[in-house]
Amino acid sequence: MPTANKMLEGSFSARRSPRATESGVSGEFDGSDESKTRKHVSVAARVTNYLIRTGFIWPVLIMGIAIVIISSLVIYSRDLVCISASSSAHISRLFVGFDGLESDFGSLGVPWCRSKHGATVEWTSQDLIEGLEEFVPIYETRPIKNNMYGMGFDHSFGLWFITRWLKPDLMIESGAFKGHSTWVLRQAMPDTPIVSLSPRHPEKYLKKGAAYVDGNCTYFAGKDFLDFGSMDWGRVMKKHRIEDQSRVLVFFDDHQNELKRLKQALKAGFKHLVFEDNYDTGTGDHYSFRQICDQFYVRGGGHSCFKDSDEARIRSRRKKFWEKAVDVEELCGPGEEWWGVRGHMRDDFNHSNKAITYNKHFQNSRFVESVLDVYWELPPVAGPSLTHQTRYDPARVPGPIVEDGRYGLFQRVGLSRLESSVFNGYTQMVYLRVSEPET
Repeated sequence: MPTANKMLEGSFSARRSPRATESGVSGEFDGSDESKTRKHVSVAARVTNYLIRTGFIWPVLIMGIAIVIISSLVIYSRDLVCISASSSAHISRLFVGFDGLESDFGSLGVPWCRSKHGATVEWTSQDLIEGLEEFVPIYETRPIKNNMYGMGFDHSFGLWFITRWLKPDLMIESGAFKGHSTWVLRQAMPDTPIVSLSPRHPEKYLKKGAAYVDGNCTYFAGKDFLDFGSMDWGRVMKKHRIEDQSRVLVFFDDHQNELKRLKQALKAGFKHLVFEDNYDTGTGDHYSFRQICDQFYVRGGGHSCFKDSDEARIRSRRKKFWEKAVDVEELCGPGEEWWGVRGHMRDDFNHSNKAITYNKHFQNSRFVESVLDVYWELPPVAGPSLTHQTRYDPARVPGPIVEDGRYGLFQRVGLSRLESSVFNGYTQMVYLRVSEPET
């Protein structure tokens, strides 16, 4: 034990400052330090006097100040690089301008549609990340590089991923525009037939620029156009030898009342539905599931129309940063009617704008819940500081697949190779699995 005590004592002594002893300050160490200080001060004084006599003092001072400024700028820029690469909290604050803004809607949440039995999708966040890595090089080969007014990257990935996962025997799309969504469906299922309904045939756009027309697609477009609700789907299923409608995927990008489309799809026996534009309450040109399920009993649902409310102040602030954010003036209609868009149910590309009561709106939500087996909103592919999008409000959407601050993952899956403009078209694309109401 005495040996061990000596070892411990030696260890502690080695860690002490050479100026410290058990009794206080050692005169020996103290005296030697003071002599060194006096020597250094003497040398510094001589140098200073020399510079003053020769007139070189001012150039030296200016050079020293310049070195300090340059060093500070280098250190600050390195800090910014570190922040942009690794700190999501700092990134969000830098991007939106002040602390706390990114979590303003935390108490309100995001409205969603409740399913009958609380079921959810089979795929995981890791499946989505792996899907992104596979889809980015596919997307880079797209024939329509500038798809303005059409789908951007987020929804293109969502449609491709859902389609590839479900592997349907037939794909139906209502609304084709220039044919980009047709192309996405084809990349997911190279040999599966497609039925496309669109008022204008995609081939018409070939005269003005890029478009896509698929060789294994039956078009009901142009002069042959038929609306989804007017189609004889039994005849179409027979033609394609489809005996089980659960093997069909229907994609809607036609800006029609989504409640109407849901009822038409149920009548035809379809079970897997994807709606491209699932607009948040107060926005959009048609009645969406987001709006239908925006109810007081759902977390994130129900709104205050009082101009002095906390929500009014939050909305006013967020509108300064996000293009699709709405304030209470845009959200609320006469009599504080906030459901839909200012209390209205829009349809037919905004040509129909019918006022509905809250009681009717509530009945609509109960019907939707009675037929829902699964409701899943596609998350944004990446956080706004990574994609530099300014369109949708990140507080009103699910958490992104690639979160802010994960720039390494953003690079690894290939998203950094894409132009930032392709990320600016997100509108809460939603996948539904539906069935008849239970009796």
